[in-house]
Amino acid sequence: MSADIESRAVRDMLDREAIRDCVARLARGEDRRSADLIRSCWWPEARFDYGVHGGDFASYLAWVVPGADAVRNTQHLIGQSVIVLEGERARAETHVFSYHRIEAGSGDQTGDRNTCIGGRYLDRFEKRDGLWRIGGRVMLYDWEHDWGRAADWSQGVMGYPLAGDHFPGRAKGDFSEAWFAGETA
Repeated sequence: MSADIESRAVRDMLDREAIRDCVARLARGEDRRSADLIRSCWWPEARFDYGVHGGDFASYLAWVVPGADAVRNTQHLIGQSVIVLEGERARAETHVFSYHRIEAGSGDQTGDRNTCIGGRYLDRFEKRDGLWRIGGRVMLYDWEHDWGRAADWSQGVMGYPLAGDHFPGRAKGDFSEAWFAGETA
């Protein structure tokens, strides 16, 4: 393999990894409703279309942070990405499962419920000053399932009591923030 071809292959690999990292950081930011983390993944003039809501980045940020009061917790699991590099631009399709613990309204559906959506993000990326960020996103929905009444965390997990309040994940006050900051063991 020539040095030029090898050098290009390494650059492409690094670009793809930077794009995957951006998608993962965005999912983490959404789960924690962190405006700073989310902002670091999008270009300010970016556009989005989630079917149920669309518009410019400011509208997206106002929608995701602080998030709906009825959505108590989310977890986005990122799957495989197909990334097509086009110089300083790229297109990526990334599979996602998004779990949502929601507060149900009234009647037979009262209490927290677990739901899950399976879909794909179609992202248009741009690289500026060495940074890859999203310039546009479309969310495609493949399936949705209501898993029913959510577990009562005050009762522990599968009948076992939790040893502390920090074990169940939360959109706000997540223990992992202190862990990444080196404030805990």
